[in-house]
Amino acid sequence: MKLVGQGYYWTELPVGARFRTFGRTITETDIVNFVSVAGMLESLFVDAEFRAGHSAIPGRPAPAALVLSLCEGLVLNATGQGTGLAFLGMELTVKAPVVQGDTIHVEIEVTEQRAAQKNGRGLVRTRNEVVNQRGEVVMVYTPLRLMAGPPAE
Repeated sequence: MKLVGQGYYWTELPVGARFRTFGRTITETDIVNFVSVAGMLESLFVDAEFRAGHSAIPGRPAPAALVLSLCEGLVLNATGQGTGLAFLGMELTVKAPVVQGDTIHVEIEVTEQRAAQKNGRGLVRTRNEVVNQRGEVVMVYTPLRLMAGPPAE
C-alpha cells in the first residue's frame, strides 16, 4: 500500500527541478511562542512601546530564526517526509523583514544532486527563496540534505 505524503527520494530530485510550497501566515501566537521557547526575549520582540519608539521595522517583526523554522516545516512536509535523513548545512541571507500578518511560501530549486558514499543515499542541495504575499523575496537559504534512495527491488 502506498504511504500518502511521503517525500521524494534523492533520485527523484534532478538539478533544475522546481517546487512551491503552500503558504503560511505569521501570527502573533507564532512570534510569542517562538521567542518564549527560544529565550529570544529582546525588546524588539516583546515590548510594543520599545518597538514604537525605536524599531526601524513597521509592525511586529518575526525573528529570522522563526521564519526559517516555519519554512523548513513547509519544505520538509512537502518534499522530505520520511526521506530526509540529515540536514548538513546551509548559507542564509535575510533580504527583508517578515512581520505579523505576512503570508510566506517557499520556492525551491534543486541545485545539486549526487550519490552519497553508502547505502543508496544521496546529497541534495536546494536554493530556497522565501516569498511574501507581495511577491518579495525576504530570505534565501541553500540547505544541503542527506536523502534516502528508493528501496531495493
